[in-house]
Amino acid sequence: MPQFDLSPAELADYRITTPEPPELDTWWATRLAESRALAKPIRLTRHEPGIYGPLLAFDLEFSGAGGDRIRGWYLRPPASAGLELPTVVTFVGYGGGRGLPIDHTALPAAGFAVLVMDVRGQGGRWTIGATGDPGGDSGGPEAPGVMTRGIADPRTYYVTRLITDAVRAVEVAGELDGVAAGRIAVRGGSQGGGLALAAAALSGNAVKICQADVPFLCDFQRAITLSGQPPYTEIAGFLAQHVDLVPAALDTLRYVDCALLARRITARCLLSVGLMDEICPPSTVYAAFHEINAPKELLVSPFGGHDVARSHLERQLGHLRTYL
Repeated sequence: MPQFDLSPAELADYRITTPEPPELDTWWATRLAESRALAKPIRLTRHEPGIYGPLLAFDLEFSGAGGDRIRGWYLRPPASAGLELPTVVTFVGYGGGRGLPIDHTALPAAGFAVLVMDVRGQGGRWTIGATGDPGGDSGGPEAPGVMTRGIADPRTYYVTRLITDAVRAVEVAGELDGVAAGRIAVRGGSQGGGLALAAAALSGNAVKICQADVPFLCDFQRAITLSGQPPYTEIAGFLAQHVDLVPAALDTLRYVDCALLARRITARCLLSVGLMDEICPPSTVYAAFHEINAPKELLVSPFGGHDVARSHLERQLGHLRTYL
């Protein structure tokens, strides 16, 4: 993989040029209020205690966008019943789902509670899911792509529902027993990184830490003209055939662009970028990073692609330990 994007010096100065919708805050407040009004009680069910033993693993159901039921996992360390713990809300990359509890045991082993949000209408590619996308006529998990579902209107766009789910996941975390008040983090990679940025931006001061690796969903209007890899090519390929929808689609993408939303983040942030990332071009990650006005760090991997070095996982754990 070559370094195909801007030079390091140009990346340091790069800023998103897409104009923000003037009513963006009001628009998102309306979307979130609509979903909260339709919310039903949270449901927690102990999952396979005979398998997981002392690890407290719960199958979680909560209401996301439009009141749709979203699945997830809530995991707590052994012998933590009755304790209030720092809690990490985890978002999953494109094509994946919540997987199984065994996929998410590292942080509980280190003393953190974890809420893993399933991804509506995904979970059919590299790990399993359990949530459909009722807003898009999907009754269960499926193999994507979903990046053009409802793209002609921001109110019907798939990513709008997905971001709403992510914000609701943070709100649900704050309602769970055993979650320490004021000690919630969000994290994820790729799509999960974009959702972490969006959830931190739209959750006010409820999120203390945001960790976003090689985030997707940032600087859409540059990404869809630069990346030659899915998922951004789903949008470019669709608009190549539906030329009449280009203006409406580009307008829709402004409402869910995590680089624009990042201006609202108050949480301490740790981001990562690979300068050889052909899926989420480096400039789109820098676009989001530069819009964050809270304390922030960016790990730059000159030879990294759409992944992170294993050593970065310990850096993230140390970041949580220090600041959460």
